[in-house]
Amino acid sequence: MVTPTQVRAVVTWARDSYRLSERRACQAVGANRSSVRYRSVRQSRDALRRRLRELAAVRVSWGYKRLHVLLRREGWRVNHKLVYRLYTEERLALKRRRPKRRKSAAPREVRPLVSRADQRWAMDFVHDVLADGRTIRILAVVDVFSRECLALVPRTSFRAEDVCRCQRRSKSDPPLTVEN
Repeated sequence: MVTPTQVRAVVTWARDSYRLSERRACQAVGANRSSVRYRSVRQSRDALRRRLRELAAVRVSWGYKRLHVLLRREGWRVNHKLVYRLYTEERLALKRRRPKRRKSAAPREVRPLVSRADQRWAMDFVHDVLADGRTIRILAVVDVFSRECLALVPRTSFRAEDVCRCQRRSKSDPPLTVEN
């Protein structure tokens, strides 16, 4: 969207560059002459802009809504829309914070490489919904070296004891079967 200020600038450029009259420049650009001739009668907001910048410099983490409340307390007769417009024009908007990554997802230490089977296992839960609407969870235990599935235990819910029981088994034991 082209603002009236930008249209005026283009018409002025056309007049100066090609030595056109105002009428011809407006016709070439496709602008209304009344828009080009318009002079704003809005009162200057320089004092408000200055005060908004001062407050934003002191209250670095505050957004426009909190600054609006401060301005109202100081006696400025402004609404939140005006404060927002000036806030964005002055480029005072806060930068969005990037979400903190979960610390548990970061590797705590360099894991040594596995060189044989049964050295390290990996486990995860798989969730699914049955045809009748019930949810089912499957505990999958995999040997990291051989990629062999050591256990697939389906249940509607797991307790900590159930998971510990699966971990206590070794590869020499028979594969885990469905337990009730």
